[in-house]
Amino acid sequence: MLAYDRWGSFGRPVVLVHGLLFDRTMWWPVAAELASARCTVVAPDLPGHGQSPARDRCRLETLAAELARLVDGLFLHRAPIVVAHAGAAPLATAFAAGYATHAVVTLDEPPDGATGPDDLVDAAGLDRVPAAFRYYARPRREPALFHAYASWLAKPPTRRNQPALAGGTRSGPARPETRFAPLTDPAGFATQLRALL
Repeated sequence: MLAYDRWGSFGRPVVLVHGLLFDRTMWWPVAAELASARCTVVAPDLPGHGQSPARDRCRLETLAAELARLVDGLFLHRAPIVVAHAGAAPLATAFAAGYATHAVVTLDEPPDGATGPDDLVDAAGLDRVPAAFRYYARPRREPALFHAYASWLAKPPTRRNQPALAGGTRSGPARPETRFAPLTDPAGFATQLRALL
């Protein structure tokens, strides 16, 4: 089971997937801005993060199926927008490959060759997050957690950073100009996501 937070009950589902080593609280400021009658926002904790139990190994296909079950179990019958931060970008891509998806947005993907927790944290742009939002981005630098997700980092970066629809692409929100946009500019990032609804 994945621990999660949910805002709203109607409209397009927006699934916010935190970056590796962070947790779902990183999305709280964006969710507060985004939640409306037009969408239901869901922010899960990946295994070993936040309140979801740890696992020795986390396979992309397994977690994509769990996300799909979560969306279905919440009776969110429309294809979701999946937003993934940093090291979770491969999960959004795997979800879109196997399940109906309205749009995929990835941001702040780690550089090729990220070999440890410090590489992931440094690549995320945490240093740009204003002090008022730092509480929402507290990374865990545990080697065991990093090891459980090591296969994700072996995947080539998607470098999508633009929304895409199954069966084609469409123009959508501009790529955020700053790193860690969910916390450097939550209102602006929510506005960009709203354009996809």
